[in-house]
Amino acid sequence: MTILNIVSTASRTGMQSAWMAWEGLFDQITKIRSVSVTQYGICKLVVRKHLGKSIACDDGYYIHAGDCVGELHLDNRKMLELSRTNGADRTALMTARMLRKSLEQISYAMEHNPELRNVKALTGITLLHRGIIHGLGFEQHPIQSKWIRVWMTFYLRFLLRVLHPVGRQRVKQSSSKLVPMMLMMSRQSLIHRFRKEVQS
Repeated sequence: MTILNIVSTASRTGMQSAWMAWEGLFDQITKIRSVSVTQYGICKLVVRKHLGKSIACDDGYYIHAGDCVGELHLDNRKMLELSRTNGADRTALMTARMLRKSLEQISYAMEHNPELRNVKALTGITLLHRGIIHGLGFEQHPIQSKWIRVWMTFYLRFLLRVLHPVGRQRVKQSSSKLVPMMLMMSRQSLIHRFRKEVQS
């Protein structure tokens, strides 16, 4: 390993440590501003009130302003641990499998946990909608607000550069494809899809 590589690795590790410290603080703020925050495997489920325009799901259900939704957030600390011990391809494969397992757990909780009875849908915003969510049943919706779209593009690309093993290369080579999208899955679709998987 050259001196340049050593310096680059040390710089990257320092940025990751700083980011994890910031995330710890952000988690505390999120808990205060949310109805609830629960961990399901590699995902954090943040229950909040939906703001903004109504959203029509493909199965005919609508999410209106004021409805409770569950925001999905990948646990970046666990993601960082995976990326440090596995290559990029293996990390992506493991993440997809762990995400499916988390959704099975959330689906079960939706049916049996009274605290989640008012959650109308799962939502999330991601750059990786072309990869790890394939086959999970999420709808993709464009982000309507220009300012939120610009901010999320900057934020998520920066996060990818910091945490992903080859994030810097992906941002440089595929920036035109790394456009944030809103994911959506109604409560009914979630339970219907993953109840069958749990029982099979």
